[in-house]
Amino acid sequence: MKYLKQFGIILAVSFVGELFNRLLPLPVPASIYGIVLLFLLLVTGVLPLGAVREAGSFLIAIMPVMFIPAAVGLIEEWEGIRSFLAAYLIVTVVSTVVVMAVSGRVTQAVIRRGKKRNGPSEQSEAIEKSKEKEKEKEKKEEVLR
Repeated sequence: MKYLKQFGIILAVSFVGELFNRLLPLPVPASIYGIVLLFLLLVTGVLPLGAVREAGSFLIAIMPVMFIPAAVGLIEEWEGIRSFLAAYLIVTVVSTVVVMAVSGRVTQAVIRRGKKRNGPSEQSEAIEKSKEKEKEKEKKEEVLR
């Protein structure tokens, strides 16, 4: 019964996303409205995480199964896709590289910001100590040569 209630909450938020899609004259998919709304509800505490945790974990666990219909659709449309395959591959590679670069930069910025606020973390200190030990080891090896 708990899962049904949690799925019901997720479906209700998705339905509100569908309503937003119909009412707002923006080119935004209903699923995006729904996920942003769910995010805002969780962040603000209006909807506690425990109210959707198990159902959300279940949906994440079965996510690979959700790609099967899309894969079957691609196979059925292979003849139409084949003529644009090079363009699809180029767009896929370029967008992947851009996403990786932006994600890396954002991660680095967040880490730097955290270091400025909190000072070096224990992990950073451990890394520095291991680097110092490595340098000492190299110096000893040079002396022995």
